[in-house]
Amino acid sequence: MELSSKITDSEWEVMRVVWTLNEATSNDIIDVLEKKKDWKPATTKTFIGRLVKKGILETKKQGKRYIYSAKISEGESIRNNLDDFLDNICNRDRGKTIANMISKSTLSHDDIALLKRVIENKAKDAVDEIPCNCVPGQCKCKHDCSNHHHKMC
Repeated sequence: MELSSKITDSEWEVMRVVWTLNEATSNDIIDVLEKKKDWKPATTKTFIGRLVKKGILETKKQGKRYIYSAKISEGESIRNNLDDFLDNICNRDRGKTIANMISKSTLSHDDIALLKRVIENKAKDAVDEIPCNCVPGQCKCKHDCSNHHHKMC
């Protein structure tokens, strides 16, 4: 499912509660976020309303209350955000960016084993040079954009 709109940092907090509980009332969400973020109930309800309007939260009526559930999984939302993030980085900077993310993360032995397997598989298809995908006027790469090899510069 493609998100109709981006999820803000505050909306992400609401979604994390819904993803954890699978289904939640506004009071369930309010209780968690009052403790974690010190938000007033009206603040949380505003973010819930925005997520419903964006089509990210689904509602069903149960008696006098509404039950909220996510229309997109947490994993899918993370992948969408990651794709958007990577789309805004020059192809030549992605390796350094990923390395920086890894160096700043606390990882388990299982995480490291997974990363090693991914790197080993990527090494099979590695290329000698990554082409720049910057648009003219935005290139900050350390290469000569007049070189015809870099058609996007």
